[in-house]
Amino acid sequence: MRHNKKRGMKLGTDASHTKAMKKSLIRALFENDRIKTLDQRAKAIRPDVDKVITWAKKGDIASRRLAIAKVGDKELVREVFEKAAQGMWADRNGGYTRIMKLGPRKGDAAEVVIMELVTEPVSPKAAPKVTKVEAAPVEEPKAEETAE
Repeated sequence: MRHNKKRGMKLGTDASHTKAMKKSLIRALFENDRIKTLDQRAKAIRPDVDKVITWAKKGDIASRRLAIAKVGDKELVREVFEKAAQGMWADRNGGYTRIMKLGPRKGDAAEVVIMELVTEPVSPKAAPKVTKVEAAPVEEPKAEETAE
């Protein structure tokens, strides 16, 4: 049974404040392309940011309405959809955000991070170099034919 078990992280507040805080952080990230926040908050909004960018890549009206509901700002969603239409994330299949750790905050030692949108194109991974080990050739035993 799932009595009173909620999905997602609460982030130390009630549900309505968590929802408002996530919406505000997502809006700030799209406006500035980079924000400084706490580690748990950055990890909490990462899936939502990825969803909005995926919807922007899709580009239809239903996706736009879902993104407006998630972000809360029509003009900002229009800008994100325009960036996606121009091909900003065209070659990327996920991983639209980067989290870089800055270290603990002085007052309460909470982990502070910088979260930013990734704009670099994806570079394909280089094939691993295979070194051939030259071993002595193994001779297979030949079947001797005996004629009797």
